[in-house]
Amino acid sequence: EYAANAKARVAEGFTAVKCTPFPDPVRYVDSPAMTDSIVARVAAIREAVGPSIDIGIDFHRAVSPAMARLLLKELEPYRPMFVEEPTHPENVDALLEITRSTTIPIATGERNTTRWGFREIVEKKAAAILQPDIRHCGGILEMRKIATLAEIHYIALAPHSAADPVGVAASIQAMAATPNFMIQEYGGGAGDSLFVEPLAFKDGFIELPQKPGLGFEISEEGLEKNRATSWRLRTMRRHPDDNAFSDF
Repeated sequence: EYAANAKARVAEGFTAVKCTPFPDPVRYVDSPAMTDSIVARVAAIREAVGPSIDIGIDFHRAVSPAMARLLLKELEPYRPMFVEEPTHPENVDALLEITRSTTIPIATGERNTTRWGFREIVEKKAAAILQPDIRHCGGILEMRKIATLAEIHYIALAPHSAADPVGVAASIQAMAATPNFMIQEYGGGAGDSLFVEPLAFKDGFIELPQKPGLGFEISEEGLEKNRATSWRLRTMRRHPDDNAFSDF
């Protein structure tokens, strides 16, 4: 399934894919079988897409620092573009230990707010890639300040945007003037059912809109169609063995 999904995205024109290879919660130090199953999923993706497609791996803060270091060692042969949030970013020293233990670039930042929330990560070089989310890091101007702070420490930016096309549209405007921009998350899509004119995506790139503001106009019909009627809380899930809570 992981490999098939990756091949489908490449067929659509994407030059990078991202996955979370954990179908079940992972224990603080889990079994070799769990490690093998996680690595096998990434190996299948690499085999399916070949060496010219980048692979991002999102740990979703779902493993302990000890388990993260073990997994990173096993994943190095598959040369991922980055591993995202191998542990909770609030403990910068733990993140730094993980970064120093691997050759895989470490990414983090979707939960951080303002440049002050990134300062310790940047100054300690606890990550190679920052992932501020423009919807809650402080907006376009604050994201540019975060980018400048990162630039002088040779840290790249890969903005997080997993929920809506407005975030994607705002992020690419900010990143168009950012020399250390690396890649834009496309989880929110192009706004096909929300924008009057969706963002143009071609050959792995989003064309920068030229219209005023953020470059898009909201469709009233699309807004009504996309109105949320229910919400699903997914920040926690239960471990199948003992029903204990686990971060998603």
